[in-house]
Amino acid sequence: MLVVIVLVLLSWLLLRFTIKQPLSVLGYHPAGLRLRQFAIALLLGILVSSAVHWTESLVTMSNWKLNPEYSWADFWKASWWNFKSVWFEELLFRGALLVLMIHGLGVRWGVVLSSMAFGMYHWFSGGVFGNIPVMIIVFTTTFIMGLVWAYAYAKTGSIALAAGSHLGWNGASSILFSDGPNGEQLFVQVTGISYMPLAGIPSLIFFIASNAALPLILFFWIKYNIATQSKPSQATSIDSPTPTYESELS
Repeated sequence: MLVVIVLVLLSWLLLRFTIKQPLSVLGYHPAGLRLRQFAIALLLGILVSSAVHWTESLVTMSNWKLNPEYSWADFWKASWWNFKSVWFEELLFRGALLVLMIHGLGVRWGVVLSSMAFGMYHWFSGGVFGNIPVMIIVFTTTFIMGLVWAYAYAKTGSIALAAGSHLGWNGASSILFSDGPNGEQLFVQVTGISYMPLAGIPSLIFFIASNAALPLILFFWIKYNIATQSKPSQATSIDSPTPTYESELS
């Protein structure tokens, strides 16, 4: 948590002493709207992640069962870990640096460069650096996701949608379906004699398709729903406390 606090402080310093903007440029005002966006995006991330894991169980002929040894202590530990890791990534890649890149390079370059950094970061956080084929796959999927999350900030002037869907996706994968570094969680996968694990090309196709599901849904939701709510009087320059950049993305 200390790292997250340090990132918040550094973000405030960068914004204050470079482009003379408050931390609110990250878009936590108006609070009611941002909380609604965060909650809806959180639910969307949970639902899409759950659908992906359910689809995988159908394809591989496996099942999920409740972990009889699961406890509230396990839940809170995993939840806290996910909360810290998601906010670390959001503040680092969709926080002050994204705002500064948009301010200095324009929206398109800012969005693309922050997404490239997000993709390369996962080479190291995922422990795949050096394995070129896996690096390409990981970069592609995380770059696309980072692209949509940065696009969400540019369209709404807030990191609420990115943070909510990011937390929902990671949290459901890790806490509900034990897919992460926290070990066995609420549901554990059960395989029997009919189990058919994905391998080779089918595994690659499923991995890419499953990781593309959330960004595609989120993109169209933002483009055709959220954007229309932001059009009227919100400012389109960096000088606003919660700017949007729709004119540059049209």
